[in-house]
Amino acid sequence: MKAIKRIFILSGSVLLLAAISLCIYNILQDRTANKRSQEVLSELKQLIPETSANSNMSTGNPADDIYAPYEQEASSANTKPEPIALNGQKYCGVISLPTLDIELPVCDSCNYDDLNISPCRFSGSASGNDLIIAAHNFSSHFGHIGDLSAGDDIIFTDSGGKVYNYHVEEIRAIDGSDSEGMISGKSTDWDITLFTCNLSGQARVAVRGCKTQ
Repeated sequence: MKAIKRIFILSGSVLLLAAISLCIYNILQDRTANKRSQEVLSELKQLIPETSANSNMSTGNPADDIYAPYEQEASSANTKPEPIALNGQKYCGVISLPTLDIELPVCDSCNYDDLNISPCRFSGSASGNDLIIAAHNFSSHFGHIGDLSAGDDIIFTDSGGKVYNYHVEEIRAIDGSDSEGMISGKSTDWDITLFTCNLSGQARVAVRGCKTQ
């Protein structure tokens, strides 16, 4: 009996040590990701051009061509700007979640290496009203998007300097294997989706948003 008791104690100690090690590893990963993303953000914001709120307004007499503003809007509506190359990566813009005090660069591609730096464009685009952004559940990345509420702001600034404003419409959990459920309604019901894995990794937390008028 004593031998069995020692085995249980030893096994419990090993499991506890493994859990502590994993926790420390995750914390270090989070800190490293935060440091790298903020360094990129600082450089990226200097490379993204500033666009004036009045940049589409004519400086001449408005009566000269009353259709000009509509033509400009139509021609640029679905134009996706070129991503910005920085330190061997390409970035399509910056995502801001004011409620969570988070501002992060967004990689234009999505893979594990890129996700360790910042959120990534999973698919779609802001101009196409079907942008989906994925990120790790680091506390400095998308780990707290489940704490957002309906009506909260989401701001995406693309690499060309155009700002897209959204408000949160829905927050839900989606099964980790339900890739179809993640993308469904992408260009009809939602203009933007943010998602990350939950703590267990078995499901995704998805935040859906619509453009503000």
